[in-house]
Amino acid sequence: MNTPEPHSKLAYLDESFLNSDDARPIRILAEYLKPLSALQRAQVHDTIVFFGSARLTEDGPMGRFYREARELSKLITQWSKGLAQPANRFIVCSGGGGGIMEAANRGAADAQGRSIGFNISLPHEQRPNRYITPELSFEFHYFFMRKLWFAHLARALIVFPGGFGTLDELCEILTLTQTRKLQTKIPVLLYGSEYWHEIINFEALHRHGMISRDDLELFEFVDDPASALLHVQAALTPTRSEDIPLFAHSRSCKSTE
Repeated sequence: MNTPEPHSKLAYLDESFLNSDDARPIRILAEYLKPLSALQRAQVHDTIVFFGSARLTEDGPMGRFYREARELSKLITQWSKGLAQPANRFIVCSGGGGGIMEAANRGAADAQGRSIGFNISLPHEQRPNRYITPELSFEFHYFFMRKLWFAHLARALIVFPGGFGTLDELCEILTLTQTRKLQTKIPVLLYGSEYWHEIINFEALHRHGMISRDDLELFEFVDDPASALLHVQAALTPTRSEDIPLFAHSRSCKSTE
């Protein structure tokens, strides 16, 4: 009598294994490799990242920030499309959800441009907005991998009013820049000076010795789309596409700089 051979699956086809604790490193790596592959296929060279609250609505009490994020994204997209560059430069990128994120993707769509959404899977709050370019819409489980991708391609960061998530993302970039973990400094624009001066007492951080005076120069305040665009253009207008790497590099741990 023949005994049937035990049924087994190839490891990379075994969903129960891939969803197990043992396979967590594989899932983490996949959240790096899938966007890498897709962005390279799309020839995305670098990004302008928009941060801000998912709770802001176009017609809500702080609706002007939604409308101005949309307008600024449109202006940036129009500018980037007009650059004589072989690669796709300065593509608008958001966290993929609603509020300011939706406004950023929507503004790029208004200009008939592409935009990126790095969405995060949350139980109740966030779903990808409909303005993201479909092939540039990504879903993340791990917050830290999502934040890596925000920093990985960013050439500038525009931070609209937001809550814990926005503060977390802002401080991540400021810390990486302050500690020189990024090879290239990322200009940071805090949009809505009245809001930011009320929420964070930057001068007090310096006065108490928690940051240096130079750290206050890691960001600038802007209050309207036109001036924000001028700041971005002044910081980023390139001469040759090879002047800026396709992907941002962390400083080597062997660096003496």
